[in-house]
Amino acid sequence: MTGAPDTAPIHLNALGLCCSLGRRADDVAARVFGNIPGSGVAPTSAFLERELWTGQVPGELPSMADRPLALRGRNNALLRLALDDLGEALPAALEGIAPSRVAIVLGSSTSGIAETERAFRGRDAAGALPGDFHYAMQEMGTPARFVAHELGLSAAARTVISTACSSSAKALATAARLIRSGQADVVIAGGADSLCGFTLAGFSALEAVSPERCNPFSANRRGINIGEGAALFIVSRRPGPVRLCGWGESADAHHMSAPDPTGRGARLAIEAALRCAGLAGTDIDYVNLHGTATAQNDAMEAPVSAALYAAGTPMSSTMPLTGHTLGAAGAIEAALCWLMLARNPERRLLPQIWDGVADPTLPRLHFAAPGERAKRPLRFVASHSFAFGGSNAALVLGAA
Repeated sequence: MTGAPDTAPIHLNALGLCCSLGRRADDVAARVFGNIPGSGVAPTSAFLERELWTGQVPGELPSMADRPLALRGRNNALLRLALDDLGEALPAALEGIAPSRVAIVLGSSTSGIAETERAFRGRDAAGALPGDFHYAMQEMGTPARFVAHELGLSAAARTVISTACSSSAKALATAARLIRSGQADVVIAGGADSLCGFTLAGFSALEAVSPERCNPFSANRRGINIGEGAALFIVSRRPGPVRLCGWGESADAHHMSAPDPTGRGARLAIEAALRCAGLAGTDIDYVNLHGTATAQNDAMEAPVSAALYAAGTPMSSTMPLTGHTLGAAGAIEAALCWLMLARNPERRLLPQIWDGVADPTLPRLHFAAPGERAKRPLRFVASHSFAFGGSNAALVLGAA
């Protein structure tokens, strides 16, 4: 005999964030909702031999020299920034919780690939791998091991999901399921991805990288900008400023790198998230679109969004602000939505930064303009994440 379904709220109690808009969540909020104009995306040749527009975290990253060799690297330095940003909220959330009742669930697509690139260059020059390289740096499980090490949580369950651009949205969904199923009381969930030559060269080979700032849903769009960053949430049943109301996932497996042009898989994920939240599309006050500015994504996502949400619902892609942070994108976009709900007293919407030249072949959507404010207090927002291989995820967040 089964009992009633568990519908007790899941809360996102606190946020740690770094991305090209800032090194802390408060910095990012000030940049997006305050009077500091501009995008975090800019041209650089630091990661590839040619100049590309990327979203790089500003400033020097924390030194990793005193960490175990296998846990060093740029990706984990980004996670260290996010952990620092969580501050006192983290020990407060863990107080009185047995380590075995804590889980760490992250998303990543790069992990320590940048360190492997550096090591191979050293091998080519010197004939041997450098002494400060360890193969485990590039393992997908390393980000969760690093967080566990930093927090002294050797008994915590640790998982890293790597499904390209849906990875960390799926990490948040997994966190909610762990709590709902009684397997964890507190989950540290999110994701991290770091800039490296591998992803920049790979997307360039696919002819998917824009030579300028990306321009989602424009008739003039030319592809993506790659970014980096990390976002970590404390997920629990303890009341917090934002709820994770719904989550949905699907896998359409249409193509290795292109979405199903009908949007069937994306629609299934969004509808599942709305059902989980007990909401209709007309209840959503804002939609964070995946909005990669590739022809295939935008042509798929625009019709699905027009069909599922009320006409005039404010929407935007935040990738011109942060770059596409790949495995961290779902968590970083959820983080921007969290900030919009929790640290945004003037009800400003996340803006669409583009040239304003709408693609006439796409349904008309209402893109939030810089400085635009919600007409009513924000209650529920949705965030889309669509990845290679047809891996789709959607989240619904609500104000507490």
